[in-house]
Amino acid sequence: MSRRRLFLDDAPGELRGVVTLDDRPERLLIHRNDDEPRLALGARVAARVADVEPALATAFLDLGDGLSAVLPFRPDQRPVRGHAIEAEIRSEPRGGKLATVRAIGRSEGPPRLLAPAPSLTDQLRLLAPKALVEQGPIARQAADEAEAEALEALSALPGGGAIVIEPTHALTAVDVDVSNRKGGDAKRVTRQANLAAIAQAARLLRLKGLGGLVVIDLAGRGHDGDALLAAARAAFAPDNPGVAFGPISRFGTLELTIPRRIRPVLERLCRDDGSPGDRTLAQGLIRRLMSEAEAQPGARLAGVCCPAVARAAEPLLRKLAERVGDRVEISAAPEYPRDRLEVVPR
Repeated sequence: MSRRRLFLDDAPGELRGVVTLDDRPERLLIHRNDDEPRLALGARVAARVADVEPALATAFLDLGDGLSAVLPFRPDQRPVRGHAIEAEIRSEPRGGKLATVRAIGRSEGPPRLLAPAPSLTDQLRLLAPKALVEQGPIARQAADEAEAEALEALSALPGGGAIVIEPTHALTAVDVDVSNRKGGDAKRVTRQANLAAIAQAARLLRLKGLGGLVVIDLAGRGHDGDALLAAARAAFAPDNPGVAFGPISRFGTLELTIPRRIRPVLERLCRDDGSPGDRTLAQGLIRRLMSEAEAQPGARLAGVCCPAVARAAEPLLRKLAERVGDRVEISAAPEYPRDRLEVVPR
């Protein structure tokens, strides 16, 4: 029987929540202190209808302070421009696209936040109600492992073979490679690889926060469509409601759609070129400083990094000092590459 565990890593400026499935990371939820609460999944807002596009069955909402969202509507529920409505965020903004909402009812007053999204702890408990939320060093390790795996495109399959997950603007492609998988009967080996790939892809897509159209390029040909679709329905069941499958095509692809809900992890952690952002690197350095400060009470420590990461780390350092005392600092080293992070005695 599959077992899920919950972890919450609390570091200055950032909370990371992790769900593991049979000791492998399945979900990574990240909340940073500068996140906009009006755009978080589950937040309730008062908004004003700024524009209505009947041909697209879409209304554009003003959430205040330049923030916007879109509201899909049915023909008999067309909103009126200028009206104030209460709405709930159903999917966070991503890739240049606006957040989407569902309408709750009429509202009054200016656009504003009415109720914040559920806390990260509450979100974790909804995903595994019977599990305890573990914290401390074990949670930090689980979050570090989840973050590292979420950033990887290539993932090895149990028993051999691998999958590659590549998100694009239109869809997410998953390629299955049998590669070095051992076995005497080629058809049986391929079938086992495809079944393992479907289960692995489901877990990793949840971990990466990816949704929308997904195309899995299965290995081999002559697939047992019924068996593979049954395996896919079981593997993607935690993503319901809203998952839909197409039949396996004559080209050997399995297509499905997964509801988009959270901002993808890659967008949150990385720059456009796929490398970790300055804030992400700064958070990693602050966590290392925090761990060393906790392990060495009274020691004076410095985090050394490139200037861009140092600038991103300075506000976080002040929050760290509130926890461990004024014995930590950040030192900028112009000669350091972006990914070089060190903690040294002062």
